[in-house]
Amino acid sequence: MIEIGRICIKTAGRDAGREAVIVDILNDKYVLIDGNVRRRKCNILHLEPTGKKIEIKKGASHEEVKNQFKKLNLPVWETKPKQKTERPRKRKKKRETKTTSKESKKKEKEKEKEDKKEDKKERKKEKQTNQEKDNKPQKATKETQETKDNQP
Repeated sequence: MIEIGRICIKTAGRDAGREAVIVDILNDKYVLIDGNVRRRKCNILHLEPTGKKIEIKKGASHEEVKNQFKKLNLPVWETKPKQKTERPRKRKKKRETKTTSKESKKKEKEKEKEDKKEDKKERKKEKQTNQEKDNKPQKATKETQETKDNQP
């Protein structure tokens, strides 16, 4: 009973209750169907064959099936072609802080400059204190006095 051109009723799935025609027999369990359903592979157990048969060849296109269904006044599943749109390109994110306005950027730059100036001042102070430590004569301790006294 399962043969190419046999009109069947789909009993399971999203397209249940709709008419379909067998377009191709894939193996002993699956067939390719088309008609008032989406063109797809379908399990034979999910089809209920009817007594109607149409003349189509193996692997018939959707257009051929559509013409045969119109002759029998049966509805046909129509899919709308997708509109071609250009895929949006990914843009690399720039490393920025949370603020984006020009004024805030200027303020950030000024803060950075001030921080750098402060760092320089601190380094200068540290340098000066280190130099002063090096230049100061050491205080005489008891040990150094004893060594000086012992020298002839």
